[in-house]
Amino acid sequence: MAYDGKLLARAKTRLDEARRARETERDRRLREVYEAVPDVRETDARLRANMANAVRGAVKGDMGELAKARAENRLLLHEREAMLAGAGFPADYTDDGYACDMCRDTGYVGTEVCDCLRELYMEEQRRDLSALLKLGDQTFDSFSLEWYDDAPDPETGVSAREAMETVYETCVNYARKFGGRSRSLFFTGDTGTGKTFLAACIARVVSEKGFSVVYDTACSIFGRFEEEKFSRDAQEAADAVRRYLTCDLLIFDDLGTEMTTAFTVSALYDLVNTRLNAGKKTIVTSNLPPEALYGRYSPQIASRITGEYLTLRFFGGDIRLMKNAF
Repeated sequence: MAYDGKLLARAKTRLDEARRARETERDRRLREVYEAVPDVRETDARLRANMANAVRGAVKGDMGELAKARAENRLLLHEREAMLAGAGFPADYTDDGYACDMCRDTGYVGTEVCDCLRELYMEEQRRDLSALLKLGDQTFDSFSLEWYDDAPDPETGVSAREAMETVYETCVNYARKFGGRSRSLFFTGDTGTGKTFLAACIARVVSEKGFSVVYDTACSIFGRFEEEKFSRDAQEAADAVRRYLTCDLLIFDDLGTEMTTAFTVSALYDLVNTRLNAGKKTIVTSNLPPEALYGRYSPQIASRITGEYLTLRFFGGDIRLMKNAF
């Protein structure tokens, strides 16, 4: 499972800020206790001295000194608790404490990302996706087949609603079972038929399972590739391109809306080929039918998308226009 470096850094910053806030609060409580019960300050000093004695005893292998230091510490801690209670403070009022005992608020257990940091990472990812995809509204449960015509097509005998029910069920299963064996997807169909909506639904479920998900439009993605190649100060663009290439799932929206040039064709090949070779999954949405990819881009790109991706055809009218009519 890949982590997006930018989002992980933001999550780590939040974890560090929360830890510093707890440390500041503990320092404030200590000052409050020392002012109310000065003897606690002296007791804490003796505890620190005893801790040093215990460490020296352990290093020298002097078990007697170590046992003596531990016994004195127990007595001092008992006295400290009694002093706090006498002044009306809880026994744990000035304890260090950790928000996460597993990693002691470092965010890592050994070299692995701890659950506490992973949860913050997922929150950052949802925030990032929500800014572009309106994830608050776009869920599988809110997707309605009522917007699709149920009249059978004269040629196929299948209605748009029936076809889209199959597309919908495929997307639901894809999101729920997403993993290393999943295929990339190519969503093709007219404007307003639900391609971006269902891609967003998949993004929500997959990101909540802990996978790294990046969404962007074709124009923005190609712009980042161009900026990385030709700009003198392109660190931000380079970071964005790295995210496109390495995330677990890339939502590549509106392929075909960009101005097609030799550079965009080269960048698209690099993106598609690199992700396929690395086993990374991509959802490409486009108004272009699969056969149009050969003429607009290159046979190498078209063959990879039509051959390696699962193509889902979207049917029906423009749902946005229909909703605005009500």
